[in-house]
Amino acid sequence: MQRLATLAVLALKSAWNRRFTLCLVMLSVSLSAALLVGIERVRSQVRLGFTGAVSGTDLVVGARGGPVQLMLYAVFHLGGASNNIGWDSAGMIASRPEVLWTVPLSMGDSHRGYPVVGTTTDFFARFRYRGGRELAMASGRAFGDVFEAVLGSEVASRLAYREGDRIVLAHGGGPHARLHDDKPFVVAGVLEPTGSPVDRSLYISLESMEAIHIDWQGGAPIRGFSVSAEQVRRFDLTPKAVTAVLVGLKNRRSVFGLQREIQEYRGEALTAVMPGVALDQLWALLGGWEKALVAVSLLVTLTGLAGLCSTILAGLGERRRELAVLRSAGAGPLDVTALLSIEGFILTLAGVVLGVAALTAASALAAPWLLDRFGLAFEAGAPTSREWMIMGGILALGILTSLIPAVRAYFLSLSDGLSPSA
Repeated sequence: MQRLATLAVLALKSAWNRRFTLCLVMLSVSLSAALLVGIERVRSQVRLGFTGAVSGTDLVVGARGGPVQLMLYAVFHLGGASNNIGWDSAGMIASRPEVLWTVPLSMGDSHRGYPVVGTTTDFFARFRYRGGRELAMASGRAFGDVFEAVLGSEVASRLAYREGDRIVLAHGGGPHARLHDDKPFVVAGVLEPTGSPVDRSLYISLESMEAIHIDWQGGAPIRGFSVSAEQVRRFDLTPKAVTAVLVGLKNRRSVFGLQREIQEYRGEALTAVMPGVALDQLWALLGGWEKALVAVSLLVTLTGLAGLCSTILAGLGERRRELAVLRSAGAGPLDVTALLSIEGFILTLAGVVLGVAALTAASALAAPWLLDRFGLAFEAGAPTSREWMIMGGILALGILTSLIPAVRAYFLSLSDGLSPSA
């Protein structure tokens, strides 16, 4: 043990004499470690945000169709719904004895590229994301009037909206969508960032969704018939259909039975999806990018370690006299081998520590921007078990890489004397 400590001190002093060259090598290793650990953190955060886009919801019910398509539209607001479900069907689901709460969703309209979701104020109380976190208002309040809207954080920041601003919704999506400009809305509130599709959506009441379409039919305004914003309040604005219903149960053990009964409902063809199962299926379809990112980062890491090996090997020619002096002082060939192995270990360890520390600091500083821009919610905390494994793997690869010049030094030390040949 004492001998290893002595060799470690010698390795540190030798490295210090070549500090400028080795600092570049250590920087290369640190960048490789930061990239590999950083990609793991992005991967885990993207997956957490993806699978945590809806939490605490036991079933998502929509018209008969594929479960992945229903989740894409109802939760991520991507694609289109195969059909709506009747308001009576939504009422049937809410009246089931197993059901604790339901939140209906009505979609199809947009505002400057962002989806508009018609719902009830229960959405803000019942909806959960990322492991059960509640929605919170950054400013204002939930909608209370027919022509009031609540904006997700990204919508508000990108379009520079704030409480009290007036906005106009569009029928459907796309650049040629027709505007509901005769019925403008007022921004009642803005939600806190969540790192979920909520940030990229606008929310209005179900009555509001009916109000803006009361003088429309077949996707177009009824010719010769117009209802003003003031007159529309006199009409019955009870919705006739909704796109989907989020369902929370009193006891989760009843989820399979209720799912089967909903799908066998004779009044209408319905699909009931368990969010966790559907999201896992969807993630499996999109998981190929993970392997590509990991492969690229591994190649960068191997390149950095190859630089470590080549630098130590290149320096052996200049260090042959140093090694010969160590041999004359009583160091054996194995001591010389251990010296270079320890040097490689120290450089790799310092590079990994520096890279992960820099990554953690950068993540903490950029966390608000990453959440606002990309929906990635980086949180301070100890490295995960997978990150420890990655760092340990880099360290092990560094030790194995340093064995190449160490073995080379072993054979040189056997043949060299105090005056090594050229």
